[in-house]
Amino acid sequence: MMHDSFPDFATRERPLRIGAVSYLNSKPLIEDLAELARDADLILDVPSRLADDLSANELDVALIPSIEVLRDADYEIVSDACVATRGPVLSVKLFSRVPVEQIRTLALDAGSRTSATLARVLLAERFGVRPTTELLPLGFATEDTSADAVLLIGDRAMKPPHERFVATWDLGEEWSHWTGLPFVFAMWAARRDCELGDVEEALCLARDRGVERLAEIAEREAPKLGITAELAHEYLAHNLHFTLGSAERAGLRLFQELAVKLGLAPAGVDLVFRHCLSAN
Repeated sequence: MMHDSFPDFATRERPLRIGAVSYLNSKPLIEDLAELARDADLILDVPSRLADDLSANELDVALIPSIEVLRDADYEIVSDACVATRGPVLSVKLFSRVPVEQIRTLALDAGSRTSATLARVLLAERFGVRPTTELLPLGFATEDTSADAVLLIGDRAMKPPHERFVATWDLGEEWSHWTGLPFVFAMWAARRDCELGDVEEALCLARDRGVERLAEIAEREAPKLGITAELAHEYLAHNLHFTLGSAERAGLRLFQELAVKLGLAPAGVDLVFRHCLSAN
């Protein structure tokens, strides 16, 4: 629901620290957020660093990889705003130099945690493949590793690599075809003892505004990424969606079950949802 009033954080002793992802896929979630939460500090970074900072209490609430929520029983999901897909996601891809069933070594984008887990789940469940892994540092390209396959995420995954590959997986597409469910890549989380006040509403309101302005966001962000505004808009409007509904929660629970099965997440972590959740 849209509201005209802005949240008031004047009663806090220090600015609340909000961590958000710097990728194109998260821009609709932070549209006007600095204005809506004008007494809070907004910090932009890659998902893995945001997760570390939230864990270290350097952030109060952050848009973090979904796997991090599944690994920490102290986290709560505090908004129905998220980054999810119901099919091809375009910005999370596995590039393989060998047939997928022959992958033995896998280089994982250092900015990724959820996508890294998803790649390992899909390889293990569908092909019985459990490759050894290495990190591909941020800023490195596929040609900088000799691994059989390379996982890239975010804006750089949207640009075709210079070399040719035997197989290319869009992980959102592979997941949705296999399970029939959406996949949630990132969501807003905070520790259970962290009171956010009206920030929870601000996160939902920012998402609502962002979804209304996808074309505007695409025009603004595309030149920074070296892609066309048309591609950026297609990506935001058709490859992604931004509401954590019942189907998304079902996808999250299945992902958790499979990650636990493979030892990639601990057993016994309950998903806890706070307010502002959609039933759709």
